Amino acid sequence: MSESQLVYEDFADKVGQVFAMTLDDAPAIALTLTDAELLHTRQSPQGERPPYSLIFLAEDERILPQKLYRLEHEALGEITIFLVPVGKDARGVRYQAVFN
Repeated sequence: MSESQLVYEDFADKVGQVFAMTLDDAPAIALTLTDAELLHTRQSPQGERPPYSLIFLAEDERILPQKLYRLEHEALGEITIFLVPVGKDARGVRYQAVFN
């Protein structure tokens, strides 16, 4: 699937599902999509996709740097998105992707 075509609706029904983050030099990391949220803006221009945010949880203590990562999902296939670490707690590390 082309990343330029990704919209909120592609992810809204996948909350709770697992995405595999593939790394070049290590085993894949399982990321669970914990939140998909439309972002409120004053008004999006006609025909443009509304902005949205995704939050993933990695039950892994490593904090990976913000950058583009390849994710694989059974329905979406392979996608590449920019992930930013936004928090760590006893459950793992949370990563956010924002689509403007």
